[in-house]
Amino acid sequence: MADFQEDSLSNLTHRIIGAAFEVHNNLRSGFQEVIYQRALAHEFTLRGIVAERECELPVYYKGEMVGARRVDFLVENQVCVELKAIAELNESHIAQTYSYVEAFNKEIALLINFGAASVQHRRIHNKKFRKTD
Repeated sequence: MADFQEDSLSNLTHRIIGAAFEVHNNLRSGFQEVIYQRALAHEFTLRGIVAERECELPVYYKGEMVGARRVDFLVENQVCVELKAIAELNESHIAQTYSYVEAFNKEIALLINFGAASVQHRRIHNKKFRKTD
């Protein structure tokens, strides 16, 4: 069963990355992040990928709600997707995406950058993932 879950998740992340490449191939770099977000939402729809935009989750500290985190997309309730439209990704972008995947308790997140000459993407694995029923 775990192998099926991993294969399914791997297939989903490949489909998301493929959609991102399609958006970048059509728009290229140079737009604001929100333009890529809207285009990617449309591409997800065209490909039959179910995604919730600007998905928000409360953040707790020692039982007290201290704020909320908002990820660009939660895809099929399995993968957090964070978008950037910058020249180059750095460690702070990876850390931000890692905080999302932990806060949402998802196994994997994708960090996708449309600002470079070619789409950049990183898979972020949640080492603290807790499987729930």
